Amino acid sequence: MTDIPTHHVIYGTLKDYITGEELTDTDDERFRQELSKMMVEKLGYQKDDLTPRRYIETLFSSQFVRSNIEFTIELNGRSVLLLRYAPGSLVSRERSTIAAARVLEKSYQIPLAVITNGRDAELIDSGSAKVLATGMDAIPDREQLQKMLPQLEFRKGAEGKKREGELRILNAFDVQICCR
Repeated sequence: MTDIPTHHVIYGTLKDYITGEELTDTDDERFRQELSKMMVEKLGYQKDDLTPRRYIETLFSSQFVRSNIEFTIELNGRSVLLLRYAPGSLVSRERSTIAAARVLEKSYQIPLAVITNGRDAELIDSGSAKVLATGMDAIPDREQLQKMLPQLEFRKGAEGKKREGELRILNAFDVQICCR
């Protein structure tokens, strides 16, 4: 077996709460699984509302980056909210979370984004980049999100230079060089 350098402690494997898939068990994955459970058991989402482990891949200046999105929440056939998890400071992750919400779907921007470290969270309007609420209670439950739906603006998907700019932001903010 090849040794792969990593800063993550690997405990073995675990089953994904949403899909039942077997995943590598790390501290970060345990937080992700707790978030998934919270979304279903506390906030009232159906497992089918959540699309887990989405990502955006970028390559700029010979730097390949895979930007992970823990899940999107889909209601009425569209992604309404994007949720990203990262340990540490939320403010340093706001801009890349907004960028992800603006480019993940090709034809429209996901109107709401959440960045969380598992203990705190920010709900962000991806169009204006305004933080709408803070704290774990800022994550809307299914009923609240349904009520918000008529007021949400699904802006046209970023194209051309605008799209490239958002992708460059993801590339720069999400590069991981800790394990080299």
